[in-house]
Amino acid sequence: MKKLLAITLTALAAIASTPAMADLKLATDKNCMTCHSVDKKVVGPGYKDIAAKYAGQKDAIDMLAGKIQKGGAGIWGPIPMPANAQVNAAESKTLATWVMSLK
Repeated sequence: MKKLLAITLTALAAIASTPAMADLKLATDKNCMTCHSVDKKVVGPGYKDIAAKYAGQKDAIDMLAGKIQKGGAGIWGPIPMPANAQVNAAESKTLATWVMSLK
């Protein structure tokens, strides 16, 4: 019985962490992690800083998804973020949703 409980809890933990890991993988696969980190500034701001800046803004996910695809400038300093042509609309929405979920 204890072994079954341990297996069940392990499986639930894996399921609960899978979306976060999958989206980190997507960010890595799409070269986002070249300029960003989850929790610190690299070239661009850390994702947790982005989530904190836009927390509570109802259009934050759509706005960020647009910036992922089209790029942007001036909000985080003088270095512009180039458009990421290898990210489609669905992927940019997934990445923006993930970023906004970070605390």
